Amino acid sequence: MTADTLRAQLLAWYDAGARDLPWRVRPAAQASGLRADPYRVWLSEVMLQQTTVPHATPYFLKFTARWPSVTDLANEDDGEVMAAWAGLGYYARARNLLACARAVAREHGGVFPDTEEGLRILPGLGPYTAAAVAAIAFDRPGNVVDGNVERVMARLFAVEQPLPDAKPELKRLAAALVRDQRPGDWAQALMDLGATLCRPKAPICDRCPVAGHCAALATGAPETFPRRTAKAERPHRYGVAYVLTRGEEVALVRRPPKGLLGGMLALPTSDWRSARWSDAEALDAAPADASWRGVGEVEHGFTHFTLTLQLLRAEGEADDVIWTARRGLDALPSVFLKAARAGLGALL
Repeated sequence: MTADTLRAQLLAWYDAGARDLPWRVRPAAQASGLRADPYRVWLSEVMLQQTTVPHATPYFLKFTARWPSVTDLANEDDGEVMAAWAGLGYYARARNLLACARAVAREHGGVFPDTEEGLRILPGLGPYTAAAVAAIAFDRPGNVVDGNVERVMARLFAVEQPLPDAKPELKRLAAALVRDQRPGDWAQALMDLGATLCRPKAPICDRCPVAGHCAALATGAPETFPRRTAKAERPHRYGVAYVLTRGEEVALVRRPPKGLLGGMLALPTSDWRSARWSDAEALDAAPADASWRGVGEVEHGFTHFTLTLQLLRAEGEADDVIWTARRGLDALPSVFLKAARAGLGALL
């Protein structure tokens, strides 16, 4: 079967059952003249990097209700946006989000460029996001390759080379299927296929519209594709988090703008290092002179390392902190919300 046959089968499947997503204009709506909003497409793509649709959707709805246009977002205070982003992870994305919104508002009159080349000039837009926005929002032909599409290509063509080394080949294979016709729908059809049927584990091959093209299925073990190089074990780090209270308020700090969790509100912490902190070291690094007591520890996993945070709690005063009501702590990044909950000994 030809590439054009594959495309026709996959697009017909997408036309019949495209996922209903709050940022998406489905084929039937497009046929009636409705077009995707570039702001919503861009926002969704940034949120979906390293995040699932079910997790990102409530954030998307909250953002678009509070900031319905890119200009609204551009005019917001950094801290408000960072707080609204808390829980989505990869916080550099939130800083890039603001930088891009402000560039669109300031340099483009609040209108996104309508080509992949124009979008690439914006801060924070890499090749994937620029291609996705160009295709989905402006129907420009583009090679939109995310993790779902990589998996679909690896299985369709039974690519033996393991990831991540296989990425250039998978991108080349995907590019060979791009046409001028319906590029936005094609990109979304591939994404939907990977998300719903061609899943990482237990692919539902008997419902796949292009199973007849799938070389991995022909091997009898499609779930073993894409091949992967064994991952090195993540290093482990240790730190101390300080839960300092003043009545019903908790002391927070603003992390430096650069680096991990940059610009986010957080509990005061020690440095994070490869060796566990002794009691004396933990007290020396405390943000205030108070009667600190140990209240356990929490574990957290980041992309490149895992972390153990020892928890110390005290009642008292401190300089250079941001006193926050307990009910406001749910805007903390996951690691600090977890630590605050454990340190306070109650759900917030």
